[in-house]
Amino acid sequence: MRAADVSSDITRVLVTEEEIRTKLDDIAAQVASDYDGKDLLLVGVLKGAVMVMADFSRALPTLVPMDWMAVSSYGAGTKSSGVVQIRKDLDTDLHGKHVLIVEDIIDSGLTLSWLLENFASRGAASVEVFALLRKPEAAKVVVHCKYVGFDIPTEFVVGYGLDYAEKYRNLRDVAILAPHVYA
Repeated sequence: MRAADVSSDITRVLVTEEEIRTKLDDIAAQVASDYDGKDLLLVGVLKGAVMVMADFSRALPTLVPMDWMAVSSYGAGTKSSGVVQIRKDLDTDLHGKHVLIVEDIIDSGLTLSWLLENFASRGAASVEVFALLRKPEAAKVVVHCKYVGFDIPTEFVVGYGLDYAEKYRNLRDVAILAPHVYA
């Protein structure tokens, strides 16, 4: 299926590529200021954060190392199970580093809450979160997110790294997936 062939799968676009780029530039400027002179490490959560991490890291005015972690609490479904499984751990020792977790979306907050505790236990100097998207009404736990791109409704979204059954990640916008696709 080509990206151009998904119009019947999409209910509506929530956030355009241009809005995303503008927000990433704004947040990158704030992060650069907040972490000036600090040993910052960006940690992306695979696979969804790939697009956000790539564009966000390029928007930063300084060189910043990156690492990746793959965790899952979704499986093939559309709702978090709350049970976190590490599929790929970090290669970097977090001790003494200021970690900025780069997330595509915060939904229930369960996975992110687990990551924050896990990274703090590894001796990070600080652990903060940047999430491009957040669903405040879907939260099951309160997670402090220092940098948020956009608050969105609880509908199932795809695009810009977000998927359903490994499809739709390469869409340039964030859009609501029509229920007939996953129901």
